[in-house]
Amino acid sequence: MATNWTIGRDAADPPSLARFWAAALGYVIEPGFDSPDNTSIIDPDDELPAIGFLRVPEPKTAKNRLHIDIRVAGPGERSPESAVRMRAKAAALVELGATLVREDFYGDQLGHIVMLDPEGNEFCVG
Repeated sequence: MATNWTIGRDAADPPSLARFWAAALGYVIEPGFDSPDNTSIIDPDDELPAIGFLRVPEPKTAKNRLHIDIRVAGPGERSPESAVRMRAKAAALVELGATLVREDFYGDQLGHIVMLDPEGNEFCVG
């Protein structure tokens, strides 16, 4: 049997970053865990891991070693349709406060889109 787990994320502003990721992933703020120093988001269907955002005093100084990637391309080989889904999701995330960094290709097909969340943490849309 697998062990239930949660991802913990450092943040300068936990409530703000939690709200970005909740909107990006279709999660909701966890009742009782929404304070200036500690905000958690959960899958509303209670099937996927929770993500906790904890206030830390120091700023981000290097590439994060663990990050969340968003998968919208669909299974299998990349296609023009998967590129449309990835670009649409990336555009929606920019509206939420993310920054588009670059598009990476596998041959002639869009493989993934590198982005930064509102606090400058790297992630990909694939």
